[in-house]
Amino acid sequence: MYKLKTAESFDAAHFLKDYDGKCANIHGHRWKVEVEIQCESLKENGSEKGMCVDFSVLKEELKKQLEVFDHTFIIERGSLKAKTLEALAEENFKIVNVDFRPTAENFAKFFFDKMVNAGFDVSKIVVFETPNNCAIYEK
Repeated sequence: MYKLKTAESFDAAHFLKDYDGKCANIHGHRWKVEVEIQCESLKENGSEKGMCVDFSVLKEELKKQLEVFDHTFIIERGSLKAKTLEALAEENFKIVNVDFRPTAENFAKFFFDKMVNAGFDVSKIVVFETPNNCAIYEK
């Protein structure tokens, strides 16, 4: 089994509604996402001969999936009051609503599914919130 891995990162703020701890407040991270794909055999023809996939193709897709979140405030849909959302919109804050609590664990599964839907045989996604703390989703 051949495996390829690449990584990209983005900067974004989030908060965890109803979390009882220091991270209940709005805070930011330099999120780093690593994707690992696999293939049984290498391509035999064309410009990708001897490869699972060109690294540039893999990296570009990961970057595309992450750029939506770069320099945004990520919130779980329905977690903020309408007045709060209106005030943030008036200040031109870029808000991204997600249908899950924006934890590293949930992002790992989210990005796993995104990369699979983009046609990659993903074996693992690792999402770092900090240089020392990460969540992993793998098949």
